[in-house]
Amino acid sequence: MSKNKYDLDTPCLVLDLDILESNLQSMQTTVGMAGKNLRPHAKTHKCSALAKRQLAIGAIGVCAAKVSEAETLVREGIDRILVTGPVVTQQKIARLVDALEAAPAMMVAVDSRKGVSLLAAALHERRMRMDVLLDLDAGLARTGAQTAGALDLADFILSHSELRLRGIQAYAGQVQHIPSFDARKRTSLQSLLSPTAIFRELRNIAESCTIFSASGTGTFDIDITIPELTELQVGSYAVMDAEYLAVGSAQDPERFVSFAPALRLLTTVVSANQDGFVTVDAGLKSLYRDGAVPQIISPENSHLVYNWFGDEYGKVSCSGDFDLPALGTVLELVTSHCDPTINLFDRFYLTSGSEVVDIWPIDLRGCSQ
Repeated sequence: MSKNKYDLDTPCLVLDLDILESNLQSMQTTVGMAGKNLRPHAKTHKCSALAKRQLAIGAIGVCAAKVSEAETLVREGIDRILVTGPVVTQQKIARLVDALEAAPAMMVAVDSRKGVSLLAAALHERRMRMDVLLDLDAGLARTGAQTAGALDLADFILSHSELRLRGIQAYAGQVQHIPSFDARKRTSLQSLLSPTAIFRELRNIAESCTIFSASGTGTFDIDITIPELTELQVGSYAVMDAEYLAVGSAQDPERFVSFAPALRLLTTVVSANQDGFVTVDAGLKSLYRDGAVPQIISPENSHLVYNWFGDEYGKVSCSGDFDLPALGTVLELVTSHCDPTINLFDRFYLTSGSEVVDIWPIDLRGCSQ
């Protein structure tokens, strides 16, 4: 396949293959050198082909947020999956157990007695067994058991022969985008103190407890210093977005420089009838709004600024005394928030230089159940 990326129908998503590969290799090497495992989160890129690449270069498995994501990954031959979200209805647990039959290495995080009881009952009926992680609230206050009752819940899990307690999950999502690296470091390490203590106790209670799964892109180089941590659930590092690039890092207090933006959105100037701005064909249906403002990176040094302009359109203006792009010009920008933006598209166009070299289906798109 050979096609200039600027000839693609827009809006569309492109992945710079060289940058993507560099991001994947850099994270894998960093985590491996720290003696940890990598279990990247497929909820970010929603693409089984990219997940397979992460596994091929050394990831111990992948994470999925939803049962439907896990089902698609299983259909694509991926079996080392951790479902990180709670599953607490009979119909969804039945789907999870069906997927487990095809992928016996699958694990799921649990954070309630009801979820444990329903899962154990479904497994008992099918004469099956499943590995689980005890999900602990690390300060996000979203999912995860409170640490005060964590050991009681662990005992409840251990009382079910259908379940094997493999360890804990503790995701501090509230920490990932703290702008100051030093403040992010202090907060992340503090948030994982209680989960770390519980993990130590669980290791003494059950020999099967060997996994401490945590962390994210914003704290990957912080959390790997925790001796007890065994694996990282990072996601956005593979493709990156403007929200992550805007936070400080260990190397640069103003910018996150560990990984570069492999993901770009192409949009075309479709109207130039107004003074002071032009209209492009990427709006709220192409770019998720929460997060940072998308950054226009091509043409370079153009001082162009993007803003939302409705469901279908965006407004592009200049921050200085520069020419606006002409009608029909294709602009390239870094997305505001990668995960939900990717979920709006059917495919990635893989590029090398200015050429399209492959197409990867975003086959987990819409898997939100």
